[in-house]
Amino acid sequence: MVGENPKKVRNRKWHEIVRFLILAGIVIFLNVLASQFFFRLDLTEDKRYSIAPATKKLLSNLDDVVFVEVYLEGEFPAGFKRLQSAIKEKLDEFRIYSGQNIQYKFTNPSANPDQKARNEFYLQLAKKGLQPTNLNAVEGDKRVEKIIFPGAIVSFRGKEIPVLLLKGNQAASPEQRLNQSVEGVEYELASAIRKLTVKDQKKIAFLEGHGELNVLEVSDMMNALSEYYDVDRVDLTQRNSLDGYDAIVLARPTQRFGEPDKFKIDQFIVKGGKALFLIDQMQVNLDSIGEKGTFSFPYNTNLDDLFFRFGFRVNADLIQDMNSGYIPMVVGIVGDKPQTQMMPWRYFPLINNFSKSPITKNLDAIYTKFVSTIDTVKAPGIQKVPLMYTSRYSRVLPAPVRLNFNEARLEVNPRLFNKENIPVAYLLEGSFRSLYKNRLAPEKQQQVGFVETGKPGKIVVVSDGDLIRNEVNKKTNTPYELGYDRFAGVKFANKEFALNAMDYMLDESGLISVRTKEIVLRPLDRLQLKEERTRWQLINIVLPLVALVLYGLTRFYLRKRKYEKSV
Repeated sequence: MVGENPKKVRNRKWHEIVRFLILAGIVIFLNVLASQFFFRLDLTEDKRYSIAPATKKLLSNLDDVVFVEVYLEGEFPAGFKRLQSAIKEKLDEFRIYSGQNIQYKFTNPSANPDQKARNEFYLQLAKKGLQPTNLNAVEGDKRVEKIIFPGAIVSFRGKEIPVLLLKGNQAASPEQRLNQSVEGVEYELASAIRKLTVKDQKKIAFLEGHGELNVLEVSDMMNALSEYYDVDRVDLTQRNSLDGYDAIVLARPTQRFGEPDKFKIDQFIVKGGKALFLIDQMQVNLDSIGEKGTFSFPYNTNLDDLFFRFGFRVNADLIQDMNSGYIPMVVGIVGDKPQTQMMPWRYFPLINNFSKSPITKNLDAIYTKFVSTIDTVKAPGIQKVPLMYTSRYSRVLPAPVRLNFNEARLEVNPRLFNKENIPVAYLLEGSFRSLYKNRLAPEKQQQVGFVETGKPGKIVVVSDGDLIRNEVNKKTNTPYELGYDRFAGVKFANKEFALNAMDYMLDESGLISVRTKEIVLRPLDRLQLKEERTRWQLINIVLPLVALVLYGLTRFYLRKRKYEKSV
């Protein structure tokens, strides 16, 4: 057998070396190029790995390190592992877009073997605002209960804020709620960073002077807003205008507005102001119902024509809903002690039906009291979006409405609840027109700086004046947490709705739009998976190995034939 020509062997070796050097050079060049020009490509249908432009802008503007400590570390079921992975992936993205100004670590709050120290750590986290969750998990053949803290503490320049990362609607299945939490990871983290790093805080005025909710009744809401905004109480009767404020809150006015005060609100909105209107159209006081009942009549606040011009009308009626809250009622006497029982009170609708607005996306249920219907009316240039609806089983009672506690004891006739999905909250956006066009003399208009149509404004109106009213402990005169039902031991999302509404109206960056992000669940067919398990295991495990072996044998055969011919 004659050997291969040595010159050809050397040439082939040099060709292989040159080809290797060229490929290595291309790889190095592409890496250098990639380090200079950063980009990412998300090929998923729902863009689950993409960061919103508003978030990117927020992160790129960071001038110092933001530290995030996540307390979701340890062994968890698959659903919580998915949430944990989503948080890690999102923080990694944040770190890239922030130029390494986002740093984080994951901590297991249950890692300490000493129970006393562990409980003290739990207490510290609870004081910071991270509430624990009991997690039932299976370890081996045993079912165990774990305490977890599905949240994080975000710190920036000595300030810190708690972030709850397990959210969503409690009426949803556990799998759906975890998916809603995954959807909200970006917004919750980015929102906390924005609130810590904002330099110029917006100003909010809680209006008073017309029988609105007092300071103690809205103290929890004001405290929550004060963490992110400058919040004042403003007596409308003592001011010439609302200039200097970015938003106003009108919480359950009960007294008549004079034209001067209406004019101040009119001009604030027309000039581009934002407003949260919480309106009770009907007079109701639970303490005044008594044994024989009472009648509820409309308030006369003199605001109807102003609201009509803005594009909505709160009607003089009350809504009853089969999906409602409860009130304690005396149902009997045992010995000398009255026996109380929680009875359904249809005038307290539990709202769990929302639109897909960023304000209400993935919200938990909201507790309302004595709600009225809202109609929208023609208002050129104003976009009207319903935010909250009653359930499928509702009814409307026009004024005057007779109220009697005995209704809670009676058997409900479902046929009477023949209305469904009644809107009880709206978002209105656009350039509002003044009610006082052609109603002021020209010289008066010049004197007060009258504006007929100005900058685009935003209004959120809810037909429940008590939506942000916290209960007050009469013994200690201290407020309970807003949305907390002390009888049922359940916390509702009233505060979150109001905060979202204010964020939506005041956040010019558009960050709250991140709340509309939707990740579609694509669960496997469990029955089909069980039936076809073996086949798919063979396809995914055995088939690739067989293909690899066949490729190796084929390549070996082709190389052998090639070099045998050259001999």
